[in-house]
Amino acid sequence: MRAFVTGGSGFVGRNLIQTLIARGDTVRALARSEKAAATERDLGAEPIMGDLDDLDAMHEGMIGCDVVFHAAAHVYLWGDPKEFHHINVDGTRNVISAAKAAGVPRFVHVSTEAVLVGGPPLVDVDESRPLPEKPIGLYSITKGLAEKAVIEANCPELATMAIRPPLIWGKGDTSVLPQIVQGVKDGRFMWFNGGHYRHTTTHVANVCEGLILAAEKGKGGEVYFVTDGPPKVFRWFITEVLKTQGVDVGTKSIPFGLAKAIAVLCEFVWTVLPLKGEPLLSRPILYVIGCEISVNDEKARRDLGYEGKMSIEQGLAEMKAEAESQPT
Repeated sequence: MRAFVTGGSGFVGRNLIQTLIARGDTVRALARSEKAAATERDLGAEPIMGDLDDLDAMHEGMIGCDVVFHAAAHVYLWGDPKEFHHINVDGTRNVISAAKAAGVPRFVHVSTEAVLVGGPPLVDVDESRPLPEKPIGLYSITKGLAEKAVIEANCPELATMAIRPPLIWGKGDTSVLPQIVQGVKDGRFMWFNGGHYRHTTTHVANVCEGLILAAEKGKGGEVYFVTDGPPKVFRWFITEVLKTQGVDVGTKSIPFGLAKAIAVLCEFVWTVLPLKGEPLLSRPILYVIGCEISVNDEKARRDLGYEGKMSIEQGLAEMKAEAESQPT
């Protein structure tokens, strides 16, 4: 397979490139900086200098490719609305346009369970759950619009589909894990309702498995959840992940209702004043990690042959081994 990857220097992108190269596939990857290009080159990909606004660079890089994997995104829960929209929505549309112009037949988009935040509680949901009318948070809003653009772009010439992996984790995580570890070290981390609720997770290796299976077997116009299997108690999972890093997460907890009131107040203050940086607490954070999110990936297992080959136990062992190998 000849693949073109956006977001190749990010957590998912790096693992995807590594997985594709290990299979013997050829990879080109969009790089917006020399640092990103060096990362992608070290992984075995051919860097294509440019960004999500550079349609010419993407078009040239995509020519001759069998599939585009769109993993680039503005992965934050707070920030400038214009930046969120420009990267997540306009950027996705640009990648789609370049793929069509280059004659690429397959397009796989990295989406998220967060596109459903703002509707009814996410308890045992599947792909039939519609996007909410009023999603909560800029990330949810713009990733939902991006996913919608991808699915609407499906046509005989370009089969487009989206993979939704909840709570991506694994060794080398440069997004979620570092933020939690820093929050614990700063004394800011606390559980919501004690953390005693279920949460579905997806190891990054399983994300890559799902993405590649979608490229090979996915049906155009479809969305697929991929997961590690049955949900785990959130408190247990986060505690075990942080143990691999030698971090004790502690027992501090706050009731969900009180946390929600604080989040609303913080959002108001940060928006009206406005204050720099992220609020101490916001509803997007609360609804992504502060309550149950359990999803069903039966569709991917049935239609794609998805297995989720990396178990949680294996993933935790990898993270522990990586942490122990680091110089002290």
